[in-house]
Amino acid sequence: MAGPVPPAPRGNPARTALICVGVACGMLGASFAAVPLYDLFCKVTGFGGRPIVGTAAAGKILDRTVAVRFDANVAPGLGWTFEAESPETTVHVGATETVFYKITNRSQRTVTGIATYNVAPAQGAAYFVKIQCFCFTEHTLKPGESFEAPVVFYIDPEIAQNRELDGLHAITLSYTYFASKSGQPVTEDKASALEGDAGNPKL
Repeated sequence: MAGPVPPAPRGNPARTALICVGVACGMLGASFAAVPLYDLFCKVTGFGGRPIVGTAAAGKILDRTVAVRFDANVAPGLGWTFEAESPETTVHVGATETVFYKITNRSQRTVTGIATYNVAPAQGAAYFVKIQCFCFTEHTLKPGESFEAPVVFYIDPEIAQNRELDGLHAITLSYTYFASKSGQPVTEDKASALEGDAGNPKL
């Protein structure tokens, strides 16, 4: 006949609580780190249509050419006009190119805006290297004020090694300007609220 079953060992409640708190803090920290880490991942790999950020020219120019199309958009409620000097240009792979955009505040108020961007098709983003850009930088324009901003870029010659992209003949660089608050783009509803706050400053 079997003897009595010994009681299960009891854990240290304080230690268990400490572990739970540590796990919770780690999950919270990971959630805050996820956005900048994802942003860095996209910049390095071109994932999600984000061009790679470069610091120098390619160093090699190929005979292959690619048409680069420039799409310029303005979010509703911003009151700006935004356009590239040319809707499209043909570039040699590896050659550094510069294109200027003109931005004008057509509204009757001073507005701060910020541009986001994307590249299509997404596979092409991994080879679209941006050396200089006005994106993710706030610009404040008074009524009727304009400025021109350059985009300096090249198509990475490594694209020739990707046989799946032999048929890629065109890439679209698409920008959208939004109203901005604290360096972040805001929606039309929030932009309207910001305009109301600007017209009724708190004393």
